[in-house]
Amino acid sequence: MLHHIENRIYHVEILPPKQDTEKLTADLALFADKYNKALEIGSCICLTDNAMGNLAFQGTEVIEELELPVKSDQVMIHLNTFHTLEDLKNILNKCKALGIKYLLVISGDGSDRLPKLQAADLNLTDTTTVTSVELLSYIHREYPNEFILGVAFNPYEPAEHEFHKLERKLKAGAAFIVTQPVIESNEIINQLLNLYPAIPVVIEAWMSKKLHLLSEAVGYEIPENTEFDPIETLKMLHKIYPNCGVYLSLLSFKTQFDLLSETWI
Repeated sequence: MLHHIENRIYHVEILPPKQDTEKLTADLALFADKYNKALEIGSCICLTDNAMGNLAFQGTEVIEELELPVKSDQVMIHLNTFHTLEDLKNILNKCKALGIKYLLVISGDGSDRLPKLQAADLNLTDTTTVTSVELLSYIHREYPNEFILGVAFNPYEPAEHEFHKLERKLKAGAAFIVTQPVIESNEIINQLLNLYPAIPVVIEAWMSKKLHLLSEAVGYEIPENTEFDPIETLKMLHKIYPNCGVYLSLLSFKTQFDLLSETWI
């Protein structure tokens, strides 16, 4: 992951098609177009796992279905706890077979439509709940030295609680950190960088102008009339956090993608 930061490799989020889409062929074509464009410029493609609790196709199965190329340093799969054990093993085995090394391990949003890993599934006796910590431990135990595992960090949660969770994640084998979206300097992230200078940190940059969605992501209200230019904010974040990677969420491939060559300079 440090290689990504040193070589200014963006992490570009791409959502696999939803399973209830009425235009699957078009959605798959759009996915392939975004995937190939991001791959061509050297970005790391980040494929979400049922984002916002919406049932979607798995990134690995879309890659296989479309026969898309995989470069091990340029694909990262999100993996959360809302799976059956059989599905979890299937995803991990496909990642291994495809040569995908990077996994972002998160607890996930979930929904009533999604199953949830149980403690018994992972042979756990000291807890009744499976979080990202338990999932990290399971992957390290069952797939030793196969993957490079990252975790999320939310600077909008109570700091003491979030740092305690992070410490548990690091002890469970996390090798890098991806934050929730920020649009300015953040004191909690500054603390994070000071506390863990040796851990690669990737800052999430919000690339959508839909501020109500950003409000939901950060947990506090951002007025809709707030002036917000995602590209200028991205440039600012590079200046504030020059030693961090950047994860681009909700990037517009129509209006923003071609500008990326001018933002990390």
